[in-house]
Amino acid sequence: MIRTLVVGFGQVAANFVVGLERLKSGELEPYGVPLAGYDFGVGVDEVEIVGAIDVDERKVGRDLASIVEGFYGFKNPPRALREVYIYRGLGGEWVKNIFPVRSEEWGESLARVEDLFSELRPDVVLDVTTTQSAPAFSSREELEKAVASGSAAPSQVYAYLALKASKRIGSLVYVNLNPTPVANAPAILELAEQCGCIVLGDDGATGATPLTADLLEHLRERNRRVYSIAQFNIGGNTDFLSLTDEKRSRAKEDTKSSIVKDILGYDAPHYIKPTGYLEPLGDKKFVAMHIWWESFNGAVDELVVIMRINDSPALAGLMVDLARIGWWLKSRGVKGTVYEVNAFYMKKPAPPGSRNVSRYRAYELLKEYLGVK
Repeated sequence: MIRTLVVGFGQVAANFVVGLERLKSGELEPYGVPLAGYDFGVGVDEVEIVGAIDVDERKVGRDLASIVEGFYGFKNPPRALREVYIYRGLGGEWVKNIFPVRSEEWGESLARVEDLFSELRPDVVLDVTTTQSAPAFSSREELEKAVASGSAAPSQVYAYLALKASKRIGSLVYVNLNPTPVANAPAILELAEQCGCIVLGDDGATGATPLTADLLEHLRERNRRVYSIAQFNIGGNTDFLSLTDEKRSRAKEDTKSSIVKDILGYDAPHYIKPTGYLEPLGDKKFVAMHIWWESFNGAVDELVVIMRINDSPALAGLMVDLARIGWWLKSRGVKGTVYEVNAFYMKKPAPPGSRNVSRYRAYELLKEYLGVK
């Protein structure tokens, strides 16, 4: 079995665990799971949730079934979720304005969470904590100092502790699905290599960004000159609430905007960012896009796209794939990171300096890497 641990138990995680169990029981078609139709030797039924980590005091210590029903409205949750629990994570000032968090001595908290990784013995860790802002640490010394002082982003701290715990429990795979530089942090990648572990990331690509990437690839292939790109999102879930913090919003903007120059070959004027929080929208975000370009003989064309996208299920479907792929990579002794996986699933694909490509091209690279047709 693929022992899978979820870090951050919000709407994305709730959709993932419920959808996964329903897939395993045959209640659900695997729509939204990109590799559902391909056999690379690891089945969905092999993915086992062993726990979740969160800091919201209302959730800590409770089973997953009660949380997905009480917080997220899933009626009659799968029975298997009644046997899996939420464990206390790393609290801090960064989340106290969103929900109740228990204060704790930082050093004590670090040791407790490292021990938790050792106890749960995950093969794959899926990080879906909310957007955070932090630098990409270059040196091991710089990273460890930031972890010890509490100045690193939570995802970086969780990744560091998981990699440390791997020295006791064996190799694992850490998948970072938020914009914090984890797989793009040289210090964390170096540690993963030394531990024989794998780090994938950063920032799961689910809705508007993959579509924008494919549209830009279409225009590039036809040698059309793009004048400008505008793309924005407004949502009402916890992640959009966290993005009202300017630093976190800038971190998300950086990962979303990286596609433009990578795909077009030039930095066309663009505005690509999460734009606001509107609570009544809930998890179904509003997306608007405008692309303006010049075609043959001076003709000027434009494209306008308006969408409403269920934000959390879109990412949860990718997590089903990533748990299976993580195990596949681990079983083959891979360490460090894997561009072919990151290029398809992430907005900011690692290793550092990697180029974004259209998701169509990335999908073909991924299938070739996995050996499926």
